[in-house]
Amino acid sequence: MSAQNSVLTQIARPYASALFDLARDAKDVAGVEKGLDGLSKLINDSAEFAAFLKSPVISGEEKEQVIAALLAKAKAKGLVANFVSLVAKNGRLFALPAMINQFKALAAEDRGEVHAEVTSAQPLSKAHQDSLAAALKKKIGKDVTLEQHVDADLIGGLIVKVGSQMIDSSLKTKLTAMKIAMKEVG
Repeated sequence: MSAQNSVLTQIARPYASALFDLARDAKDVAGVEKGLDGLSKLINDSAEFAAFLKSPVISGEEKEQVIAALLAKAKAKGLVANFVSLVAKNGRLFALPAMINQFKALAAEDRGEVHAEVTSAQPLSKAHQDSLAAALKKKIGKDVTLEQHVDADLIGGLIVKVGSQMIDSSLKTKLTAMKIAMKEVG
């Protein structure tokens, strides 16, 4: 999985950088990011569309036609529409989610924000999210945007990833550590 993510990153990075440069030149980074968020939502909400993007069975020409029809129906214009059309034409739709993630990372960095992935056993309330973001801002010194994931296996606590740092205060990890310590004693 890691090698696959590395390959996707290698493909996505130049596309995302080029789109970011164009969006910054057009002074429309926020608009492009909003358009990409809509596209990302479509990919995440529709398993069929996500499978379509990744399918090696569907020809590049068919994918281009479907994407063109989709963009026309959505009345998409500007940089996002041109970008998605180019990605389809180049046969890189399978990497579109990675390209969107790379663009969002570049936009956040440009705003002086840091991205943090938070995994919890249950969804965090708005108050908890705000409190966590404030604590991370105090520690890091930059604004923090949170991407929340839920994993019931954690039982309780949080796992927070900021860049290459990871803070794991989950009960699952603590129980695993206790189990290992007890095996060493016995």
